[in-house]
Amino acid sequence: MNRLFTYDKDVRNRGYNLVAGVDEAGRGPLAGPVVAAAVILSSNCYINGLKDSKKLSPKKRYQIYKIIHQEAIDIAIGIVDVETIDKINILQASLLAMKRAIRNLKQTPEYLLIDGPFSPLVNIPRTTIINGEDRSAVIASASIVAKVIRDNIMIRLHEKYPLYCFNKHKGYGTSLHISILNQHGPCRIHRQTFNRVKNCDILNIKAKRT
Repeated sequence: MNRLFTYDKDVRNRGYNLVAGVDEAGRGPLAGPVVAAAVILSSNCYINGLKDSKKLSPKKRYQIYKIIHQEAIDIAIGIVDVETIDKINILQASLLAMKRAIRNLKQTPEYLLIDGPFSPLVNIPRTTIINGEDRSAVIASASIVAKVIRDNIMIRLHEKYPLYCFNKHKGYGTSLHISILNQHGPCRIHRQTFNRVKNCDILNIKAKRT
């Protein structure tokens, strides 16, 4: 049995049946929202190829995403926009997105497995797990759902802001993205409080516009 499922089984052996995994996508990017997902799988669910979303190709990630939607007991999403990220900082925004995802579940989980060292404040027993996508099936599932949803949001935002190529880098600080920022400056969905957005080559931008 994949060790992801072994870890979740250990939690269920402690008497918890509805175990939700919680993870987010989008803490690191320079633009776009942060998206969290909460996923509850049944105790007998086994998804072949399930792993951390970052270790899957986009094609394989989407294939497993569809399987998760077919097999999961419950799935919910929480989204926090750029304005809120800039207002409360990205860590607090990520925790808020997680809290929203948990609250949006139709079924109340009995236990939460949360990726990372920090936890949203919810009245549910929980464990935070560093590198949880490699240690828990429900967290790995949540990571895939959150990543696919956020990527789709960024692809749609590309249609509104085609100059920034969000469909290619999804808002992450790639060389392409930084180059575009230095040429044109940030747009409305950039995180204005992030250093690489604040420190883009403003003098160069002004010179190009004069």
